[in-house]
Amino acid sequence: MICSVVIPTYNEGAYIEAALDSVRAQSPPWEIIVADGASTDETCQIASSCAKVIRVARGRAHQMNAGAHMAEGELLVFLHADSRLPSGALDHLRLLFDQGSLEAGIFALKFDPTGFWPSIYAACARLPWHRLCFGDRGIFIRRDVFETLGGFPEVPIFEDLQLVKQLHRRKSFHYVQMSVTTAYRRFEQYGHLRQQCHNLRLWLQYHMGTPPEKLAPLYPYGTLTKLSAGNDAM
Repeated sequence: MICSVVIPTYNEGAYIEAALDSVRAQSPPWEIIVADGASTDETCQIASSCAKVIRVARGRAHQMNAGAHMAEGELLVFLHADSRLPSGALDHLRLLFDQGSLEAGIFALKFDPTGFWPSIYAACARLPWHRLCFGDRGIFIRRDVFETLGGFPEVPIFEDLQLVKQLHRRKSFHYVQMSVTTAYRRFEQYGHLRQQCHNLRLWLQYHMGTPPEKLAPLYPYGTLTKLSAGNDAM
């Protein structure tokens, strides 16, 4: 079974090669689709060595939907450009698929570099609660289910939580204990507590009913629509 790994990018030259290597280390068959939102660095050049690169309008949900549209695999895996799949991840998903139990799910999470605060945040993120299923953990989904649901809602932020909410209603969502490794860069750049408090505020406002369109301008690191700028995850 072909696993199609879709990676949305925007100026991820410093991270994309590690993400690609983590897929290349998996057992075949697999394919990589890099959906790039008009990068101005070397991202596309690096990715073209092993991936199908498509250039689309910027906006993470839009990019992932475009990448999924180009995919040939029965199973879609959405991986952020600053994240890495664990060894054996795709074989494990194929096993679940063969058992007939796989519809969709998400990996656990750990940060690079490790440390006290990264470990605390990662432990919270591993809780089996759909309201914490952010895309940097690596969402996977059967292609037919993804198409039935219409893909990611093309909202400027929290498109991952909106899709996972729909998947939970189908009662077939797996929490895989293998950990995707993601960069701790925003926490290092803006400070552990400052970044976490900022994330928490947006998350609470979202769950209290504030539309994603109103929250996106408050999130300066970039999950903005194809009409705006940026492409990083929470």
